[in-house]
Amino acid sequence: MSAIRLLVLGAVRQHGRAHGYQVRNDLEYWGAHEWSNAKPGSIYHALKHMAKQGVLHAHEIAPSPAGGPPRTEYELTDAGREEFLNLLRTALTSYDQKMDLLSAAIGFMVDLPRAEVVTLLRARLEKLEAWRTSVTEYYTPTEGPQSLGHIGEIMNMWVHSSDADAEWTRGLIARIEAGAYVFAGEGEPFVGVLEEGEENPYAVP
Repeated sequence: MSAIRLLVLGAVRQHGRAHGYQVRNDLEYWGAHEWSNAKPGSIYHALKHMAKQGVLHAHEIAPSPAGGPPRTEYELTDAGREEFLNLLRTALTSYDQKMDLLSAAIGFMVDLPRAEVVTLLRARLEKLEAWRTSVTEYYTPTEGPQSLGHIGEIMNMWVHSSDADAEWTRGLIARIEAGAYVFAGEGEPFVGVLEEGEENPYAVP
């Protein structure tokens, strides 16, 4: 699964309709250019590609009074809304994806109901614990990595990463269950997008 697809769909969805520069500006504002492949070229390519696929609808907009060529604004189609939610649910549940995909999913988790997010994260936690059990069939942390030679350090790293991931996931679940954040259907959500013309302090030069 591609993080750029989830990021672009989510950014467009938050605006309702957005042109390419707005999407790029938002993703840079979130720091996505640092932790994902959301670079300008890939963002514009994803917008055009998903419009061809029918996931986004492209609106040709007249140029601004200042001049310049017409720009395109994008809007999610019904298929796009369905794909966004499917990608989001899968990314929140999966334990073996890259960090950029999980980061994107956490950024959009409030687009789902609170109870559903907790359920998805609990499923992720179960998968993490099952994966850790499968690793420790070959490697027992109490024996230390030296028991398998230097190769044991690989499994040692995996187990420690799994433990840290599980601890973070349990903490997130606890914070959500305690009432943190505003989820779908609960009221006005946190606004994490820039208004048209608003300066982006994190813009890539």
